[in-house]
Amino acid sequence: MNIQLADIGHIIQLSIAPVFLLTGVGTMLVVLTNRLARIIDRTRVLEARLLPGPNEACMIELQTLHQRGHLINYAITLNTACGLLVCLVIGMLFLGDTTNLPLDHYIATCFVLAMGCLIGSYIYFLREVLIGSRYMRLQQIKSLSRGAAGCGGCAG
Repeated sequence: MNIQLADIGHIIQLSIAPVFLLTGVGTMLVVLTNRLARIIDRTRVLEARLLPGPNEACMIELQTLHQRGHLINYAITLNTACGLLVCLVIGMLFLGDTTNLPLDHYIATCFVLAMGCLIGSYIYFLREVLIGSRYMRLQQIKSLSRGAAGCGGCAG
C-alpha cells in the first residue's frame, strides 16, 4: 500500500467538514457541562438549607433542579455520542480512502446517526432551558406579588 502525498491531501479535504462539526459539538459539550455544574452547585446549597428541617420552597426548587439535571445528562450523553460518531466518520474516511474499502454506507449511516444524536441533544437542551425559564418566571411573579402586597398594592 503506497499512499501518495496527493492522496493524503484529498483525505484531509474530505475530513475538514466533520472536523468543523466536531468543534461545534465540543463547544456545545462545554455549554452543557457548565449548566450541569451550576445545577449541581445550586442543589448543594438547597440541600444544606434543608438540613435543619423541611422547607417547601427549597423542595420545589430541588425537584425542578433534579428534572433539569436529568435533561442535561441526556443532552450530554447524546452530544458525546454525536462526537464519537463524527470521529468514526473521520476515521472511516481515512481508512476507506487509503485502503480502498467500500465504507460509504457505513460513513453515511454514522453521519446520519450523529445528526440524530445532535438533534436529540438540542431537544433535551431546549427542554432544560424552558423548564429553567418557567421556574424563574414563576419566582418573579411570586416576588412581584409579595412586593405589591407589601407596599399597599403599588407597582413602583
